Amino acid sequence: MIAHIKGVLTYKSFDYAIIDVNGIGYQIFIPLTTFYQLPEVYQTVSLNTHTHVREDALKLYGFFTVKERDLFQLLIGISGVGPRLARNILSGINPDEFYQAVVDGDTNKLHMIPGVGAKTAKRLVVELCDKVKGLWTEEPVEKKKTKGIVNDVVSALLNLGYKPSDTEKVVDKLKDEVNDDSGFEDTFKKAIKIIAQKH
Repeated sequence: MIAHIKGVLTYKSFDYAIIDVNGIGYQIFIPLTTFYQLPEVYQTVSLNTHTHVREDALKLYGFFTVKERDLFQLLIGISGVGPRLARNILSGINPDEFYQAVVDGDTNKLHMIPGVGAKTAKRLVVELCDKVKGLWTEEPVEKKKTKGIVNDVVSALLNLGYKPSDTEKVVDKLKDEVNDDSGFEDTFKKAIKIIAQKH
């Protein structure tokens, strides 16, 4: 089992990256969240990996964070969720947002992820509710409410192609300004301004 790879990034795309380790190029399939954090080609990179073995293939899946890899492994353990769909899910929602949707039973949010049907969304909530609590500590209810709108804005920014590093700055700026009465549109406009100021 290959759990970690460090080497020189020789190729990257939305679908996969190739990392050269001592002259051997490893093709590693990645979600979009990882793609946006990759360095420039020919720079050193380190990824947490999952080795997926089938009778007719052996594939590596890479993730920038252990949390993403752990979630990927939970997802592929669910009936009807293979590596491709699991990767799509990670591309459409970050682990913390996924956790929030699952513990809140928010099947509508999960259903918005490309490739996730209504039945699959319900299955994700039912089968993963207890398991994700083993990976992430649940926040107090009052913090969940105030973070909800920020999570929606961050998800929208990621779907529009903004980098996770940009959204982290947005969260730091907005967390003290957003409350239960904040609307998505106004919060989203504030987020765009924050990102523009950073560039």
